[in-house]
Amino acid sequence: MADKDGMKIAKDYHIDKPFAKQGGFYVKGMSDVDWGMKARLANIFQPESGHTVMLAFDHGYFMGSTSGLERLDIVIPTLAEHIDVLMGTRGAIRTCIPASTGKAVALRVSCGSSILDEDLSHEIIGVSIEDAVRMNASCMAVQTFIGADGEKESLDNLCKTVDAGLKYGIPTMGVVAVGKQMERTSRFFKLATRILPELGAHIVKTYYCEDFEEITSACPVPIVVAGGKKLPEDEALTMCYKAISEGAAGVDMGRNIFQSTDPIAMVQAVRMVVHKNATDKEAYEFFLDTKKE
Repeated sequence: MADKDGMKIAKDYHIDKPFAKQGGFYVKGMSDVDWGMKARLANIFQPESGHTVMLAFDHGYFMGSTSGLERLDIVIPTLAEHIDVLMGTRGAIRTCIPASTGKAVALRVSCGSSILDEDLSHEIIGVSIEDAVRMNASCMAVQTFIGADGEKESLDNLCKTVDAGLKYGIPTMGVVAVGKQMERTSRFFKLATRILPELGAHIVKTYYCEDFEEITSACPVPIVVAGGKKLPEDEALTMCYKAISEGAAGVDMGRNIFQSTDPIAMVQAVRMVVHKNATDKEAYEFFLDTKKE
């Protein structure tokens, strides 16, 4: 085992250089995965831009009914045409989303305590690989708790999901959770976003922070940025723009879309930034103009 006391803090992330191992497939680090997994990744990351817009609505698995998501059957289908990936639980997708929607599915497969429990970090895998296949999942999402009491268990969940997914060509997305005792610093995210792909995650979902270019450079797989707490629309679009400009391969937004004053206008504005190279100011102007109509 390496002596951690003798390790030097990394300095040179070569942020001016593209990822070296391209191999003819446009999704970062995925040149050597098999055909089925590439096909699923191509459903997630659009070939034209190489990016993705995910719509997160998996909040109910631990929060119950969430503001803006009281009626999944009404809210989510109206937004689906403007996104690339539905990020939800199997129960929500099966009961509320028409199969004819045709969107990629990021299936939440980890589950744990509700918000009534102070410690949410002890999750288990609650969905079998066979059901992920039945759901036609494009990837499986596993929450990981680096630096929390449940770190070891959550990484075990991740590794077992990666192994199961490899048998069927389904990628795994490692989701970086930030507990109450953990600071959202670049040092923490550099650690978390490196651990997950080293253990086999094909996609990493994390938060935007300072030194984000260094984080995306050091991570050998695509990083998707979580929307996090509800922000004013202009601030959310600025965060989205900075993340994409600094190397993110997409966003997975929930509250910043479905709790917006105009969710459809907001998701269209986000899509402009992610897929059309629009600036945050251009996207916000579009949001305001579209909202007026």
